Amino acid sequence: MLQPYRGYGSTSRIFVIGRAFWQRTDQSEDEAEIRAILRRVRRRPVRGARIRARFYGAERIVETDHDGYFRVEMAPGEPVATDRVWHRLDLAMLSPEAVDSFAEVYIPPPAARIVVVSDIDDTVMHTGVANKAAMLWRLFIEDAESRTVFPGVVGLYRALHAGVSGQEGNPMLYVSRAPWGIYEILEEFFQQREIPVGPILFLREWGISWKTPVPRRAVDHKQHLIEAMMNLYAEMPFVLIGDSGQRDPEVYRRIVERYGSRVLAVYIRDVTARGPERAAEVGAMSRTMQAAGAHLILAADSVAIAEDAVRLGLISPEALAAVAERVEERRQTGEAGT
Repeated sequence: MLQPYRGYGSTSRIFVIGRAFWQRTDQSEDEAEIRAILRRVRRRPVRGARIRARFYGAERIVETDHDGYFRVEMAPGEPVATDRVWHRLDLAMLSPEAVDSFAEVYIPPPAARIVVVSDIDDTVMHTGVANKAAMLWRLFIEDAESRTVFPGVVGLYRALHAGVSGQEGNPMLYVSRAPWGIYEILEEFFQQREIPVGPILFLREWGISWKTPVPRRAVDHKQHLIEAMMNLYAEMPFVLIGDSGQRDPEVYRRIVERYGSRVLAVYIRDVTARGPERAAEVGAMSRTMQAAGAHLILAADSVAIAEDAVRLGLISPEALAAVAERVEERRQTGEAGT
């Protein structure tokens, strides 16, 4: 199997990640369901496979790494089409087997004004990272339909993607500490909830096996990814969205310290009961960001984020009203929805 993930880029450079792995095809329906769960934990990689990538007349050969992953970073060989935002990258495995595939690459339209980078876990959907056992169950066992999106997120993210004019097509880039093995589930989750699809769900390889059941540590994983995006979209300002459950504020503070006023706003969804020590930490980080030309909003819900986005001219007042209506409806009904 040759599985590329959605990529992102500009008119001068694109970036795509994918994986080559072995997969059985002679299995019953019941076996397929069981194996679908198991392969989220472990897939047998194709190491050292040669992958050819072609994009607008340019060609590049890359090889898969120890975990079967390949990374394509290349420039187009000719001007890209301007009548679309999704572009096709043709891929072919040359060895050890002949397999063809293609990846979708998002290149923002000229009307795009901002880049939105959002965490997924406990920011877009409820994961419960504080409870590791519950988190692992939700990551690997729950299907897309069973996962819960925070109220108002769909309307808020649609508004950020569309911009204040409704026609901006701002890139939405999603980052997660979850493994690539659940990419298909997250992709289906985004489609079912009609959340603006990101160019790529930036996950990571946990390196889980029966001998090593503990995930590898992701040292500065999120920071490195965001810095790569900041460098690619060097002329565009950024909006960073995360949650207080882990270290998003600290990661985003370091980004602001390096890139200054290019970060328009940092929105942190408050998902934990904060003690005085954590409150003091967040307050100090907010002051640091303000000194660098950005600001941090610790938001109780999607409405607080939308209100600030209206003040900054990122979304329309009509979008705020729609988000507020949905959040209030959720409060009254207790419905698990969007």
